[in-house]
Amino acid sequence: MLGITLATLYAYTSRGQLHSEPVPGSPRERRYQTEDVDRLRDRKEARRDPSKAAAQGLNWGAPVLPSGITLIEHGRLYYRGRDAVGLAKAATLEQTAAILWDSEGSALFDQPVAMSRPQWARLRSIAPDPVTRFQCALPLVEARDLAAYDLRPTAVCLTGARILKLLTTIAAESFAPLPIHVTLQGAWAPKNLAARDAIRAALVLCADHELNVSAFSARCAASAGASPYDAVLAALSTLKGSRHGGATERVAALLSESGRTKTVIANRLRQGDTIPGFGHPLYADGDPRAKFLLHLAEMHGNRAEWRQIREFINAVKDLLNESPNLDFSLVALQRAYDLPSFAPLVLFAIGRTAGWIAHIIEQYDTGTLIRPRARYTGPHPIELVEA
Repeated sequence: MLGITLATLYAYTSRGQLHSEPVPGSPRERRYQTEDVDRLRDRKEARRDPSKAAAQGLNWGAPVLPSGITLIEHGRLYYRGRDAVGLAKAATLEQTAAILWDSEGSALFDQPVAMSRPQWARLRSIAPDPVTRFQCALPLVEARDLAAYDLRPTAVCLTGARILKLLTTIAAESFAPLPIHVTLQGAWAPKNLAARDAIRAALVLCADHELNVSAFSARCAASAGASPYDAVLAALSTLKGSRHGGATERVAALLSESGRTKTVIANRLRQGDTIPGFGHPLYADGDPRAKFLLHLAEMHGNRAEWRQIREFINAVKDLLNESPNLDFSLVALQRAYDLPSFAPLVLFAIGRTAGWIAHIIEQYDTGTLIRPRARYTGPHPIELVEA
């Protein structure tokens, strides 16, 4: 399949480009993971035909940018070498941000919120939901932040912390100087202390996911020299799309449909719709983020809500053989803990802001402009011929 010698095969294995395991009952034989072989074969074909590589690179293809932030490998997610699910068991978003930003982080979040109460009240009166308020507030606060265009890594960490505190204040409608998850739980579920850990874990697991479309948008803006505020705004606008974080709204709508679960799913399929919230190209055995958040929903959430959620998971598994992804688990968490209807997308946005800031810092450090080429598919130029 690869057209290489055994010596080259062993070299690839020793460098970690191929992973092998013994064949049971055949001690002299090894077997290799198909996805590793396919990936190496695609790379060889891309070297022979660069135009093909360009066409594939932006569609779940080979990485288009080097990054030291997040690794997705063998069904697991790592933030700078730290297992994300492991972090979600105890770490706060602030601690996770410090890891992603490669910063000490001890005093980053001691800064005051960069918005007054009258400004917040005016924003609340003109924007209908928290995420729209985020989009309105970022450019306004940037205009008053004299350090907005200090693009040194340490300065961007401080700006990133100010942005996270700003978004939290808007989402919780609270200026309390508390950890982000405590502030959100106090505003959204003040009588349910179990929701505090669920919110904390969700924020940590939303923090980054490699070069997803919103992180790539943030990096494109940063590569052009945009401020962290503007780069986060670009990413936030992307996140709202129905094929990214906006999928949580599609999941909520699906769970709200009346009727037997399998009938609801079958009707959606009959209408040519996909079932949002299930499956992920990077996790053949299921999204580990969803597994952990669904465990929290089952163990500490509302039992009646959990029964419906479990029924839906089982129905999709039976009909489509797909497992829940992060979008579904955020909605499940919202329902199990009786959080506001906007909570899934807000948790996604606030958590992912930590990752966007990490990508922004990394992109500034490269000093390069992201400028892919297009493979032209339009009509050929028309040559003008003089009469």
